[in-house]
Amino acid sequence: MNAGRSARSAFFLLSLSLVLAVSAVSHDPKDWPVPEEARKMTNPVPLTDAALASAKAIFEETCASCHGDTGKGDGPDAAMYSVKPADLTDAHMMSEMTDGEIFYKITEGRKPMPAYKKTLTDEQRWQLVHFVRTFAPKPAPKAAPKSAKPAAKRPKAKIENRK
Repeated sequence: MNAGRSARSAFFLLSLSLVLAVSAVSHDPKDWPVPEEARKMTNPVPLTDAALASAKAIFEETCASCHGDTGKGDGPDAAMYSVKPADLTDAHMMSEMTDGEIFYKITEGRKPMPAYKKTLTDEQRWQLVHFVRTFAPKPAPKAAPKSAKPAAKRPKAKIENRK
């Protein structure tokens, strides 16, 4: 009888491991395909203080429970899911995504993240695109190569005094 129980336990653990492995692979954050036409979309909503304030309220109500108040993916509900919410403070990840990609992901969702196409307007989702970009530090501007020569100075024009 002990051998039967051990076999069932081993089978259960193997099955559980397989389910977890498949879940982890299928939810790889790098494996969230976005159609090219969505990637190319540009944000039609102007970046204004009013748009950011509106989006902040939406984020706090619908997104912060998983993504956290500061966007690190550490919200109070994040631990409930086998897939960790995206860390929106990751400057590299955020700089690699177009506005269209972010909009698509907010719109379509992917388990466990819900789709917001029916609960938020297009304008609200575009405002959220602006807002989630505020979490990641902006990359430092690239310095000009040292070999670059400064622009040649133009000679000053001589002004003659005429009397």
